Amino acid sequence: MQTITPAVKHLLIINVIIFIAINSLPMGKEFFIKLALFYPESQFYYPWQIITHMFLHGSLNHILFNMLSLFFIGPLMENSLGTKRFLTYYFTCGFGGAILHYIFQYFQIHFFGMQEIMSIPAVGASGAINGLFIGLAYLFPNIEMMLMFIPIPIKAKYLAIGFLAYDLISGLTNTNSGIAHFAHLGGALFGFLLLLKWTRRF
Repeated sequence: MQTITPAVKHLLIINVIIFIAINSLPMGKEFFIKLALFYPESQFYYPWQIITHMFLHGSLNHILFNMLSLFFIGPLMENSLGTKRFLTYYFTCGFGGAILHYIFQYFQIHFFGMQEIMSIPAVGASGAINGLFIGLAYLFPNIEMMLMFIPIPIKAKYLAIGFLAYDLISGLTNTNSGIAHFAHLGGALFGFLLLLKWTRRF
């Protein structure tokens, strides 16, 4: 088992502290609204949300899944990229998730008249985490991983394809509408493009 790396450790600590604070402080709900990601035309939108939403989580299961993923995948990625590049990669994936989520919302609002979604926040590190997972599959395609509900080892490249297909189909069909599937896809896309730039000059 590899040792936890500096950036991963600090990201874990920050996420956990913010989750506890939001859920325990009297002003927690108000802070949540100001820090969550809202569409730019929403009355609840603030520019800093493109960063702060990555440190918010909607439930205990949500933060547990993301932080466990960060704990197991993050150190391998940080050791491979170095701490500075790892943080650049992590936040690029998070930004990418927000951007693709905004693009999808734009079409929902301006082409399908779904004005109500402007009041629905998006939260979580899932865009960044999906980027880490795609990065792992890109750098170590044949590394074997195991999911809790599938007790057999599966190569990272096949898991990545499966998760991407699931998010794309779910996002287009509005399945599991409480999940920002295009934020997941945005994190994966921006992460892949950044790694492609770092490993193949173009």
